[in-house]
Amino acid sequence: MPTSHRIRIVDAFTDRPFAGNPAGVLLLDTFPEDAWLQNVAAEVNHAETAFAHPLPADGEADWALRWFTPATEVDLCGHATLATAHVLQVTGTAQGPVRFATRSGVLTTTARADGTITMDFPTAPLTAAKIPDGAAQALGAEPLAVYDAGASLGDLLVELADEKTVRSLTPDHKALAEFSERGIIATAPAEDPTLGYDFVSRCFFPNVGIDEDPVTGSAHTALAPFWSQRLGRAELTGLQASARSGLVRTELRGDRTLLTGRAVTVIEGELHA
Repeated sequence: MPTSHRIRIVDAFTDRPFAGNPAGVLLLDTFPEDAWLQNVAAEVNHAETAFAHPLPADGEADWALRWFTPATEVDLCGHATLATAHVLQVTGTAQGPVRFATRSGVLTTTARADGTITMDFPTAPLTAAKIPDGAAQALGAEPLAVYDAGASLGDLLVELADEKTVRSLTPDHKALAEFSERGIIATAPAEDPTLGYDFVSRCFFPNVGIDEDPVTGSAHTALAPFWSQRLGRAELTGLQASARSGLVRTELRGDRTLLTGRAVTVIEGELHA
């Protein structure tokens, strides 16, 4: 293994630096041992660091892709996939659609002429669930309804009264960790859809070391079917109303959900390890 690696920090689901969700991206020849990958992710200390390496040309996928938070490896990550596809595109390493072999199957990304990248992800099935005791106190707001997305994401999707309630949440992250495997997706309809988005969300993932994720692509595989059913449209735009904020365009296609966004490289350098 070489003594240094090119590492990039990419802000995903945004077209400007210092917004959206930052991810580390390392393109490798092969995957080193897991402990090294986890140490790098902890050093980068963003919500996710993506590691990818090319695969033989005759396979069902073009690149192998893994995602690590500072604390653990995860099964699915949207913003770090977008960031990786962005790096492949802007460096000329790959053109057109790219197929990634991941823990969640083969995921395809397609770079568009307008600078956006569309990702083809599995739709997260939702099951209506009972509101857990103590959930309102932990979240800091009374849920209207709760849906289990645990089978694929490990999350609870919590519907709240309005956009203002979502934006003003100040949850008890330690208490939230008791209610799901990964975390909580809090959502409500947009107060004013003429502003360019149809619904808002915030995502809290204390069980994987992320108190609040700035913009979560994977969560939109549950938000897309939820809001498409209520709003009667397959194509929607979600605003994740974190402090950094970001937009995710969604298109529901049955058991697949297309997620579209932009990304911008903010930092590029050498990792000496």
